[in-house]
Amino acid sequence: MKLTPLGDKVVLKQVEAQETTKSGIVLTSQAKEKPQEAIVVAVGPGGMVGDTKVEMVVKEGDHVLYSKYGALEVKFDGEEYLVMRQNDILAIITE
Repeated sequence: MKLTPLGDKVVLKQVEAQETTKSGIVLTSQAKEKPQEAIVVAVGPGGMVGDTKVEMVVKEGDHVLYSKYGALEVKFDGEEYLVMRQNDILAIITE
């Protein structure tokens, strides 16, 4: 099965929290903070939101930063995903 978002929605898979800091300190599970980074899994077709036409800028496979409060957490096929509007994605991370 596959999740296919509607309108200007995007499905994200959150990046796992790091086990160690950049300086090499090992973090306990309580000290780990969920990063606001994710990989785009699926993208809706865009379309009209109110009177505004929304063109989708992100694409599957993009690594993005997202707004902490804009995501809806869902479980599907035993996996956890985030669903949000493209508008709640703050940036695309490039190398």
